[in-house]
Amino acid sequence: METTSRVGAQAPAAEGGQQVPSARRTVDGYLLAPFPWYGLDEAFTGPRWLMQVGMAADGAVEHGSIGHGDEPSVRNEGTEDKEKFAVVVTVAGNPARRTADGTGLLEATSVSSAAWLAGVGLLSFTWPGQMDHTLRDDWLEQQTETAWVLADDLVGDDWSTLSLPVDGVPTPFHYRESEFGWVLAGSTQAGVHVGAYGRGMSAYGLGFAMIKDIAAYAQ
Repeated sequence: METTSRVGAQAPAAEGGQQVPSARRTVDGYLLAPFPWYGLDEAFTGPRWLMQVGMAADGAVEHGSIGHGDEPSVRNEGTEDKEKFAVVVTVAGNPARRTADGTGLLEATSVSSAAWLAGVGLLSFTWPGQMDHTLRDDWLEQQTETAWVLADDLVGDDWSTLSLPVDGVPTPFHYRESEFGWVLAGSTQAGVHVGAYGRGMSAYGLGFAMIKDIAAYAQ
């Protein structure tokens, strides 16, 4: 199965680091993308907000995230049952290619790329109970590695298949649940891969649609 390495599919700071959506980027990076962005379809009527884009080594926009619902904080015992959110990750469908300077090779993106980015995104807003700051870094590193292993085996027992509409067309997604929330990933007819993660909102009732005007999401 074709996968993207962790170098080629680095999670943006808001997904794989300590930042939260309140530190989200402006719409500028999204406008640079040569591919369409996806979010939840019009059946979702709650808040929508920009997060961050991720760029390849040659500066090209490769992926980015759109949030829906409550802006999540890092999960703790006071918020885990209250926040309801879903984040949609769009990943450019890129073949393996050389960097702009010709000195390196950027690996191809795939559904596994979207699954890994979504898995890491969910982890970034997860803080297991009774865990202090020093232990969380080790836990996050371990769980990030686990997310990569899971994303590299989408036909494994940890995943099930879920059919959800994308631009009105029933589309198969790889889906898994954990104690921290849910993650799913699939591909669209527009040539991009879509991942999503969330908590407090059921994935079974979601639908995805191409965003007609990403600038409208800017605040």
